[in-house]
Amino acid sequence: MDAWRYWVGFSAVKGIGPARLRTLIEYFGDVSAAWHASPTALQAAKLDARTIENLLAARQSVDLDSPLRLLERHHAHLITFRDPDYPPLLLQIPDPPLALYVRGAFSPADARSIAIVGARKATEYGRLMVDRLVGPLVEAGFTIVSGLAPGIDAAAHTAALRAGGRTIAVLPCGIDRVFPADHSALAARIAAGGAVITEFAPGTPAERYNFMPRNRIISGLSLGVVVVEAGEKSGTLITADCALEQGREVFAVPGHALWPSSVGTHNLIRAGARLTTSAADIFEELGINTGGSRTPAASYQPESAEEAAVLQVLGQGGPQHIDEICAQSRLPAMVVSGVLTILELKGVITAAGAMRYALA
Repeated sequence: MDAWRYWVGFSAVKGIGPARLRTLIEYFGDVSAAWHASPTALQAAKLDARTIENLLAARQSVDLDSPLRLLERHHAHLITFRDPDYPPLLLQIPDPPLALYVRGAFSPADARSIAIVGARKATEYGRLMVDRLVGPLVEAGFTIVSGLAPGIDAAAHTAALRAGGRTIAVLPCGIDRVFPADHSALAARIAAGGAVITEFAPGTPAERYNFMPRNRIISGLSLGVVVVEAGEKSGTLITADCALEQGREVFAVPGHALWPSSVGTHNLIRAGARLTTSAADIFEELGINTGGSRTPAASYQPESAEEAAVLQVLGQGGPQHIDEICAQSRLPAMVVSGVLTILELKGVITAAGAMRYALA
């Protein structure tokens, strides 16, 4: 518990992300020593002057204990990027959060997630399309990720719950708050069987500049982002932009040509987003076989260096334990876990016993 105090502190320091904090922990031995290190020692650890200044300022201004008291009061907990429960897909984005505040819990099943986002003033058509998409996605084992906002976001969470599936809500504020406040009951239902999460410390209000960081988490948790209704300058389009930057798929549901709420989605389709009218379009684009057929590994083209490294290890013959895959690929366990999940969903590899995998 004591170490959590310093994770809370580092989360508030601009310029320190997972890669830099990992370096500091390796240099100083633990997160507490890194937090208390002198400016001279921080400089020796290759931290730049501006970041050292930010860290020193955070030591003076950040209350390390208050957030933890609020976590206990709101039945929430903190996980860091070094914890096994940290979502492997999120760890793969360029700027993953150092830590996440969570009500509820993550599940290994969340590696198979799709984000559904859209207009706050949703039309009846938009809500109908959400229901049309979410049911088959849940049936195929997908977790539905969204931002708890009114309109399409809330409809996506509600549809997932109605279908008996998991859903994750990402907040633009502290975990001790709900935004919007009138979605408190919905947030409680989500946390009961899924998770409500945020990277913002308890007590943080839903400020305007919190939404872009929130949106990158929504896309980062997901294999792809589906946009259902968005105006020409909708904030929803930021989530689509984040998905593209993270190498995730973008899907857009077409709407009525004369509706303002269709302009953003139609622009996405013109720009190359997958036109989507059913869950089958999502399965096809992701290369996921819901009927049990598999993709021969020999014909599969890796989509990242990590996938290529894992497939090279598995190509040596016979089932391999995940620990051996990590050792031979020289990749962190959380990265390997995420890659294996994606390759298994695509039918390229198959589980061959407890924590063992082989080419399909």
